[in-house]
Amino acid sequence: MAKKIGVYICTSCDIGNRVDIEKVKEFIDDECAPHLIKELPFLCGQEAVETIKQDIAEEELNAVCIAGCSPRVNWDVFDFGPEVFVERANIRELGVWSFKEPEGLPPIEETDLEADHITMLVQDYVKMAVMKLEKIEKPEPEIPEINKTILVLGGGFTGLSAALDAAKAGYDVVVVEKEAELGGFAAKMYKKTPSKYPFTDTEENDINKLIEAVEQNDKIKVLTSATVQKIAGAPGIYEATVKVGEEEQTLNIGAVVLATGWKPYDASKLSHLGYGQIKNVVTNVEFETLAKEGLKRPSDGAPVKSVAFIQCAGQRDPEHLPYCSSICCMVSLKQAQYVRELDENAKAFIFYKDMRTTGIMENYYKAAQDDPGIFLTKAEIEEISQDGDQVVVKVKDTLLGEDLEVKVDMLVLATGIVPTTLEEAKLELECKSQDKQEEEKKEESETCENPLLTKLQEASCLKLQYRQGPTFPDLMLFDGFADSNYICFPYETRRTGIYAAGCVRQPMGMVTAKEDATGAALKAIQCIESANRGVAVHPRSGDMSYPKFNFVRCTQCKRCTEECPFGALDDDEKGTPKPNPTRCRRCGTCMGACPERVISFDNYSITMVNDMITSIQVPEYAEDGGYRILVLCCENDAYPALDMAAMRGKKWSSYVRFIPVRCLGSVNTQWIAEAMSKGIDGVLLLGCKYGEDYQCHFVKGSELCNRRMENVAETLSRLQVEAERVKQVQVSIDEYDKVPEIIDKFVEEIEGFGANPYKGF
Repeated sequence: MAKKIGVYICTSCDIGNRVDIEKVKEFIDDECAPHLIKELPFLCGQEAVETIKQDIAEEELNAVCIAGCSPRVNWDVFDFGPEVFVERANIRELGVWSFKEPEGLPPIEETDLEADHITMLVQDYVKMAVMKLEKIEKPEPEIPEINKTILVLGGGFTGLSAALDAAKAGYDVVVVEKEAELGGFAAKMYKKTPSKYPFTDTEENDINKLIEAVEQNDKIKVLTSATVQKIAGAPGIYEATVKVGEEEQTLNIGAVVLATGWKPYDASKLSHLGYGQIKNVVTNVEFETLAKEGLKRPSDGAPVKSVAFIQCAGQRDPEHLPYCSSICCMVSLKQAQYVRELDENAKAFIFYKDMRTTGIMENYYKAAQDDPGIFLTKAEIEEISQDGDQVVVKVKDTLLGEDLEVKVDMLVLATGIVPTTLEEAKLELECKSQDKQEEEKKEESETCENPLLTKLQEASCLKLQYRQGPTFPDLMLFDGFADSNYICFPYETRRTGIYAAGCVRQPMGMVTAKEDATGAALKAIQCIESANRGVAVHPRSGDMSYPKFNFVRCTQCKRCTEECPFGALDDDEKGTPKPNPTRCRRCGTCMGACPERVISFDNYSITMVNDMITSIQVPEYAEDGGYRILVLCCENDAYPALDMAAMRGKKWSSYVRFIPVRCLGSVNTQWIAEAMSKGIDGVLLLGCKYGEDYQCHFVKGSELCNRRMENVAETLSRLQVEAERVKQVQVSIDEYDKVPEIIDKFVEEIEGFGANPYKGF
């Protein structure tokens, strides 16, 4: 599409006082020849906005460059409708506000430069924005025939809550429960931990009311004694095969809520605490059933007069569960109350490593402390033994400063929560490690001929028909819990359209699980409606673009299909990518992975960024105009951190030029080669933290970029420049105060190498 571009430069916010606007206008007019170029005070003000709207109408502009503040502010002010492209040149935060005068350079009038350093910087940003507008095209979304039914896997408390919430919002729901009855573990409980003020007493278990509400809702279809056989397709167009009894049903599904829940840790591994050795040693799950039935001692059916509870039984322990299961302390307080409610003369002893009752639940803990029949102390377990039908518990290092020994009728082990996805997580890990060195067997695993992959398919809760496998990747990073970006996006998984809720996502109690169920149901609805409009879900919500492939040049190398964090690409028998647009989250990782550069977006491409890089004015001699450093920065963490640093008065070297990227995973080595051949002295890749505590909005983009640094080093070697001229640094959004130091330190390193030998060519 031919562009009629209007360039508007803001003169407020100290821009007009520090920048030679006339030189900027002359430069842009000579270099880019836009249809018109204007300077206006307060571009975000009503008068300026009306001027732009009038120009759009009278001059028939279809592209507008706003040179002023960051695109992260006033984004709604500069929305001129779907037919007008808008690009923001951030000359305020990344220009005037953060500008630091270079040291050691001669006065500007003694050089051949046509403008001062701050004016050159502004010229570069405006030209980059105009060049991007010249290349940008309007994405045309792919909108398939969407089904709006939500599939809820799991008929426990979380699944039923999610189903009811989705139905109340007007969506059809299918609940698939593998057991013959609904309710899950919640149906086996005697009572609940408190959910309302004053948060001091146990509550009656009302799970039957929830089950009744679900079964009586016309928009909810319940399938019990049912299991998923496979889920194929993509958000909005999933096809799920469910086996009910001996029959199979095919369901057309829009999105999935995974609420398959948890199971208790295998207590047979806790023989050192008496489990399996002493009959009156039980788990917290077993104790719940006993309490519901009247609480009799297992060995002889005698009334229970005393109970001891051991917290973190097989938890926070590298030999068992390395994590805290969050709810166990609350459960033991609840069960201690059972003991007291059923017999006012009975005693309860709770021995803990740490007592964890978060938030308002501290009231529950204090209520137990106030009960004279409940004894709580921090302690280390020394020995568990038997004396007739009683259990002898010896502890040391108590808060009392002395060792204790108590004889009780029963000992309860607070074992932890294990997700239902743990088995498939272990199998996935085995699949990855087995025959890793043998290419032939690797190919077998890709076609699911590996016996381990067959087992994984059988064990998977989802049984996805995805090229990357039947389950979520890297589950063992999270001890088997369904993968979720805990920091930024709860409920999200690496499979678009599938949202985890409840204890399959992380350990939690019923109060939290209710909120989780609502969140996952709303995310499923959001995904369906986004697919129905042809736009992306988080984090680029509303983005209509999707990757386009030039299959003529595709070499079937499979890098895009393997590296996509969300499994958006399948492939055929030859390895040719098969896109699934509604699975795609528009991160561009496939574009960064492609060595042939055959993947692009209408509004984000390798050519577009190449043109932006070549727009940067690179002084022929560093002694005159200084060095030039290109910073490719993640739009989700690094770019906001830069904005915040500038807003707080932080400054950094004027040698740098920033280009935001969707994700470091989208960075193609071509951009680095282009920068080096242009004469740019160094490239800094500024992106999210990766690893187990990852903060990357696209999960693996920053990590994949780091893996590609070897390819970058090879590229630089071919160009005969130092590999150290390109560096990746991790930064989170709250580390804005570190950004200036990171930038200036890299500039110093580049100065140590000297100028890029390609300058002047």
